[in-house]
Amino acid sequence: MDYSLLIPEVVLFVWALVLLLYNASAKTENPRAIGLFALIGLVAAFVILWFVPDGSLFGKTFISDTYARGFKMIFLLAAIVTVIGSVDFASKHMKHTGEFYSLIMLCVTGMMFLASAGELISLYVALELSTISLYILAAFLKKDLKSTEAGLKYLILGAASSGILLYGLSLLYGLTGSTVLDEIGYRLFLNEGTTIAAVFAIVMFVAGFGFKLAAAPFHMWAPDVYEGAPTPVTAFLSVASKAAGLVAFVRLFFNSLLAIKPEWVVIVEIVAILAMVVGNVVALLQKNIKRMLAYSSIAQVGYVLVALSAGIDLSVTSMMIFLLAYLFANIGAFIVVIAFSNATGSDNIEDYSGLWKRKPSLAIVMTIYMLSLVGIPLTGGFIAKYFLFGAAVKEGLYTLVVIAILTSVISLFYYMNVVRIMMFRPAPSADKIALPWMIKLGLAISVIMVLLIGIWPGPFYAWGQLASTIFHF
Repeated sequence: MDYSLLIPEVVLFVWALVLLLYNASAKTENPRAIGLFALIGLVAAFVILWFVPDGSLFGKTFISDTYARGFKMIFLLAAIVTVIGSVDFASKHMKHTGEFYSLIMLCVTGMMFLASAGELISLYVALELSTISLYILAAFLKKDLKSTEAGLKYLILGAASSGILLYGLSLLYGLTGSTVLDEIGYRLFLNEGTTIAAVFAIVMFVAGFGFKLAAAPFHMWAPDVYEGAPTPVTAFLSVASKAAGLVAFVRLFFNSLLAIKPEWVVIVEIVAILAMVVGNVVALLQKNIKRMLAYSSIAQVGYVLVALSAGIDLSVTSMMIFLLAYLFANIGAFIVVIAFSNATGSDNIEDYSGLWKRKPSLAIVMTIYMLSLVGIPLTGGFIAKYFLFGAAVKEGLYTLVVIAILTSVISLFYYMNVVRIMMFRPAPSADKIALPWMIKLGLAISVIMVLLIGIWPGPFYAWGQLASTIFHF
């Protein structure tokens, strides 16, 4: 067995434990030094990941392939950018920052194992490792009632969705007699009599993964948790939890359940439509920027499901490109929210009035992020949506694409409303907003990547296409 396949996960796990032990034993806490130490561990795991070969361990329980490594890069990048943007927030608002960063690293470790899960039990355990860490992170500000409420709601609804998902997994095992994903797909293909029973399992999977993705009608937790959780946690949660749900969803549906594709495509299409309509329409009504971004993230998941409904190789390629573009645009937007909240103590959209005069650079980068989330040309969001909708068009899903385009037009109103308020409303205060260098670094990385994906998409398309080669369509 080639145990070198596990090195990135082992390094990250050990780094998280060392950080946790240091935090427990240190007499005085240096939040910035702890944040930088966590950042070094994440970057080290990211670098090591580039040298990990293809292979499998423990009877295909753990798989290292281009698809798994692609998602691991997304998880690590989300954590890296989040930690960069959270150092000053943690220094100002948090105690026990070592625990905070350790939980993020443990969460990423679980997500990395999830990306490599080749059978049902390891998939479920890895998913729970990542989500349990997120429950704690959502409630990390223990003296903040909104934060504790967010953690409690997330825990209760998350436990319910996990039970539903586990029931679906048990049904699939009962139908096929195997927990290995490759064998499940083969046995379903040979035994057509299991199709009706498999539909019940599919419904459970869609409900369970729908919660992880915050896709309507399984989105009820997202707005309150996004608003109440610490802003860096919301930033990480908005990207990483969705990527974690998608990596497992695609591995299961495009591998084990591809033989019964007609049975699940309709369900995914319905969820996609609900997510796009509910997310975009309700986002129009929001006054709090974190809640607005919560509902917009629901809509963004709908766009991904449009592509996944096609069930072709371009579906996987476009999903990978989308997640990368969405990662930098969405976390970048939340870093702006962190910087503004640190300076003003407000998350209300109206309080962004006159940001152009108070801090022009902050207003400019926020505008770029908003344009990318809409899907305006020359941004990563445009390229991502182009390929997402292209996958659906290729399979003749024209109704879905029309709905996606119309709801994207709706999103233009609430994203550009933020830009309008920043640029054209009078500033309530003449005080300038100072940006710490870590905030500047996070914003710079995010802006560069959003524009790079939009202007030079070739390498990112090739990267996404490489991830899709493991599936047999």
